[in-house]
Amino acid sequence: MFLLLAAPSLFAGLEDWPQFRGPGGQGHSRETGLPVEWSETGNVRWKVALPGLGWSSPSIRGGTIWLTTATEEGRSLRLLGVDRTSGVIRTNVEVFRLEGPIPVQEKNSRASPTPVVEGDRVYVHFGSYGTACVRASGEILWRTRLEYYHRHGPGGSPALYKDLLIVSCDGYDIQYVVALDKRTGGVRWKKARAGYQAYTTPLLITVNGQDQMISPGAWRAVAYDPSTGAEIWSVRYGKGYSNVPRAVFGQGLVYICTGFDQADLIAVRPSGSGDVTDTHIVWRAKRGIPLTPSPILVGDGVYMVSDNGVASSLDAKTGQELWRRRLGGNYSASPIYGDGRIYFLSEECETTIVAPGKEYKPLSVSRLDGRCLASPAASVGAIFLRSDTHLYRLENR
Repeated sequence: MFLLLAAPSLFAGLEDWPQFRGPGGQGHSRETGLPVEWSETGNVRWKVALPGLGWSSPSIRGGTIWLTTATEEGRSLRLLGVDRTSGVIRTNVEVFRLEGPIPVQEKNSRASPTPVVEGDRVYVHFGSYGTACVRASGEILWRTRLEYYHRHGPGGSPALYKDLLIVSCDGYDIQYVVALDKRTGGVRWKKARAGYQAYTTPLLITVNGQDQMISPGAWRAVAYDPSTGAEIWSVRYGKGYSNVPRAVFGQGLVYICTGFDQADLIAVRPSGSGDVTDTHIVWRAKRGIPLTPSPILVGDGVYMVSDNGVASSLDAKTGQELWRRRLGGNYSASPIYGDGRIYFLSEECETTIVAPGKEYKPLSVSRLDGRCLASPAASVGAIFLRSDTHLYRLENR
């Protein structure tokens, strides 16, 4: 096992994609020159077969793309490092080994949470199967296990804040949010909360100079002080549970999908304290709200696609619907925005690219082989897309 480290100057000025949904955690890339169309025979710089199965999204830093996977029928939980230039797998290290295959929901995998990369360290989370920090060389620096029963398999990804690695652990049995010391894996704070199962990724924001960590869970969403775990504000939304989408923030509002069975999208002013359900929800939308893909905020519009393939745009300040169109297919991946375009990726590996705006403006539809549930990433002028069998680097040729 070895790792090819690129010279720093080779990737100077290029934007990394270090976590689920990119640099700010909201699906935005500053890259330009991204491809608008591709196929198995066009605009594919390289395509590499991946061992096992995992639905973690690509995380990219410097010359390496990091993903997790599960091999040996889910017994071996592994970290993969793929060379960004060549597509060669340079690192393949087992992080955890399970005694036997553990069942997961049919659309999930045992390696669905996305790694977080910082410096020469990669932080991986496999739900209750284990959480670890791995050096870019493949050396495992620490490992720990967070006890909870996620029932359908691991889902939510971790988030970094200063010297903390924060994870939402909303199980079928117990629910809590925990902050680990990123240097040692020790617990720095842990906050229990009432609820039910959920699979969300925390979002770090700053409001009026105060850092907040937005963590939706079953039945309510909470904004915590990420340094201490103290609750700042919360909103209730009734029976919503099994939440998956990551919240987004902009236009002075936090946008939260409320989960199964009937999802709403609520826009909340994050300036209150305590229970702000009756005072700080600015608007609520009920049509076409995703259960799995996260929404994306571009300018003054909120864009989203439902699990059954209906895309829509809402006015970010009022919630008024601007357009909706059936794209077809099924959706689990979260859309990304880059180079002035929004990319919607279906489970059938079909990508519909649209221009943001008050009217529906489709630009192209591209198709690859296989099945796609992992959200794509954008970096070095390319789209990196993971199917059930391969990782692609897609770029204009």
